Amino acid sequence: MAKPVKITEVALRDAHQSLLATRMTMDEMRPILPAMDEVGYFSVECWGGATFDACIRFLDEDPWERLRVLRKEMPKTKLQMLFRGQNMLGYRHYADDVVEYFVQKSVANGIDILRIFDALNDPRNLETAIKAAIKEKAHVQGCISYTLSPVHDNAYFAHYAKTLEEMGAHSICIKDMAGLLTPYSTYELVKAIKEQVSIPVDIHSHYTSGMASMALLKGIEAGAEIVDTAISPLSLGTSHMPTESLVAALAGTEYDTGLDQKKLNVVRAHFAKLREKYLANGQIDPKMLGVDANTLLYQVPGGMLSNLLKQLKDAGKEDKLEAVLEEIPRVREDSGYPPLVTPTSQIVGTQAVFNVILGQRYKMVTREFRGLVRGDYGKTPAPISPEFSKKILGDVQPITCRPADLLEPEVEKLKAEAAKYVVQEEDVLTYAMFPQVAPKFFEKRSLKRSGVDGDHVNFADKTHPV
Repeated sequence: MAKPVKITEVALRDAHQSLLATRMTMDEMRPILPAMDEVGYFSVECWGGATFDACIRFLDEDPWERLRVLRKEMPKTKLQMLFRGQNMLGYRHYADDVVEYFVQKSVANGIDILRIFDALNDPRNLETAIKAAIKEKAHVQGCISYTLSPVHDNAYFAHYAKTLEEMGAHSICIKDMAGLLTPYSTYELVKAIKEQVSIPVDIHSHYTSGMASMALLKGIEAGAEIVDTAISPLSLGTSHMPTESLVAALAGTEYDTGLDQKKLNVVRAHFAKLREKYLANGQIDPKMLGVDANTLLYQVPGGMLSNLLKQLKDAGKEDKLEAVLEEIPRVREDSGYPPLVTPTSQIVGTQAVFNVILGQRYKMVTREFRGLVRGDYGKTPAPISPEFSKKILGDVQPITCRPADLLEPEVEKLKAEAAKYVVQEEDVLTYAMFPQVAPKFFEKRSLKRSGVDGDHVNFADKTHPV
């Protein structure tokens, strides 16, 4: 029986987030959208993740308007976003009413599929987002943050996948942000999950370690129905395997995607020109394009690696990168083996940087790391030792409830705070995500609408990490 594999194209979100810090503009995307709409992808991932932050912080673009343009230009294709559970697209937990409001507006503006994940794989942090997406009749892709540790095995992941299905997920995504999946571990993992769930499985694996192509192929053989790929000019390195390569590899087999290489070539040609531009202006760092097998030792995702480099450069300690990479697994062990994905990758990475630069472990503890140990982000995969908890928290007691249960409803408060900026309902959510950055964006937008340019800010400055 034929099992054609479905393709999720990630060029408009994760590929440029991985290779060029999410700096692709709407003007650069727009000309190719009608051609992408003709390809026949299962979905195009184009929103969420760091795109929202980059739009208002660096590109002077309204992320909601971007979504509406994407919807208009790709009417036949399912649009997909990455949604960080109770964090949504920000960097803290939000009250349930904000999560519900954000999901409703995302679907109303054009999103069909929400890939919902939690950095700690704590299902409590996904409850509200999943229920809200189901209420809006969107497709919920429940997401497993894949990592390796003494507590993460196939039984753990398969059980979590079953939990997500029971919560209402319509498909499962194995999110391998650091490129840790080996071909045979992928085969066994997909088999284990397929034994537990009856919904489709998607594999998302970054190319950082050089294994994603092999991992995807073995995962397909084990029964995965969907895979994430990136059009070739934005593939490989810290991005994903090339779309065209997988389509060619499966052509004529029972897994044939049915996608047309000629149509893909039109898409490729557009992004090939952009790639040349990004390489020429230094937006793509050549370091991000190669294979870094160190990820197998340190489990550091590509985006996290570039942020660590930036932090060390700013401190004049670039020579300490190796020491920081060696410190990260130790910090992870101390803090209950969190998978390294936003926001835990930044929290663990920054703490490791402080431990190395100051020459003494935990001499200075960041507020976010203290929050991770306290339970502010949810339940860690492994328990944190009482001795370590005491060392970090002092007399403060860890919390054991769902973190969002401690939050009061906040939509009305946010509406009041954002009232002077609002020209569309969605602006309240933009403000909620980034209350420090959004007002500057709104002010610039207001000046632009009134025909005044104001002091021009270079939003394409690539020196700021996202």
